[in-house]
Amino acid sequence: MTTRKQSATTRLPTDAELDILHVLWDHGPSTVREVQHHLATERPTVYTTVLKQLQVMAEKGLVRRNARLRSHVYEARFPREETQRGIAADLLKRAFRGSPAALVLGVLSAHSATRSDLAEIRKMIDDYEKRHR
Repeated sequence: MTTRKQSATTRLPTDAELDILHVLWDHGPSTVREVQHHLATERPTVYTTVLKQLQVMAEKGLVRRNARLRSHVYEARFPREETQRGIAADLLKRAFRGSPAALVLGVLSAHSATRSDLAEIRKMIDDYEKRHR
């Protein structure tokens, strides 16, 4: 049996899993109780639901669980940027038939960008071009 290195694109997180990943990226390794507390600032959450979700995420390889302490501590397995790239690549392929221009236009059409946003996007494109020459 061959094994391949799992990446953030191997298994894309659901919306609920992304909410948990944002907590872990923003606050670092956390217990179930800490994750639940941070999620509760957005909407009511139940401890056992968060626990089950983290267990499923560990099985999917999205988080790591450290059981050395009495309370299990979870951390995101992949950096935010790697996960975002995987989601963007999937969206690009499925919804925009591989067209980066259509993706960007879709984003800009769906959400109005300020002059500052557009300047930042232009700078990112310029930086990207410099790195890929």
